Amino acid sequence: MSVLRVSGLSKVFDGIYALKRVSFELSRGEILGILGPNAAGKTTLIHLILGLITATEGMIEVFGKDLRENRREILRRINFASNYVSLPLSLTPWENLMVYALMYEVNNPLDRCTKVLTQFELYNLKNIPSRRLSSGQMMRLSLAKAMINNPEILLLDEPTAGLDPEIAKKTRQLLKRLRDERGLSVLYTSHNLWEMQEVSDRVLLLQKGEVKVEGPSGELVGKYGVQSLEELFFKVLRHEP
Repeated sequence: MSVLRVSGLSKVFDGIYALKRVSFELSRGEILGILGPNAAGKTTLIHLILGLITATEGMIEVFGKDLRENRREILRRINFASNYVSLPLSLTPWENLMVYALMYEVNNPLDRCTKVLTQFELYNLKNIPSRRLSSGQMMRLSLAKAMINNPEILLLDEPTAGLDPEIAKKTRQLLKRLRDERGLSVLYTSHNLWEMQEVSDRVLLLQKGEVKVEGPSGELVGKYGVQSLEELFFKVLRHEP
């Protein structure tokens, strides 16, 4: 069952296509990896799905509803984390999460904040100013914020950048467990191609705003005669022999 459908989506900035007629679907309980070099349109795509910017053409449907007409309702059921967006540094991790728990009208916000802080190994840091956290700890806090409302769709932009290998592994395991246990759907961008191959059910490769390749990673490496997504990336996007 599709929870997100993108149809003929384009975005033009100053006469240049950031995205050009992109179409795909995200199913319930699926982790879809979005790959591509810098300026491929990955972050633009996420911003469009969040309704932060308006498409030049095309349609985004979430839970079967037009995003343009139902954005408020839809955003209550999804969430977002990015390596490039920081939470308020003057607030503690606990205060940051409580703000979002109240915004999303989360049931039992005290229990929920405790649970996600513990999941991301931040509970012992819950009362210090966020400005004192390391970059990796801030990313974990952003991920904790993204889970505060038990979203049905999670949009992640470079979510493990800056995390140490152990925490990055635990984050991947958590995403896969939530997919399996409650059908969480994830749209996930990363420059870590090994990680993408491990965590994604299916991948979509963008270049200059256009979809070049789409499908399960296992099938794609076989189709293109490569051993990994890294080899596929260079073969398809960089036109290496």
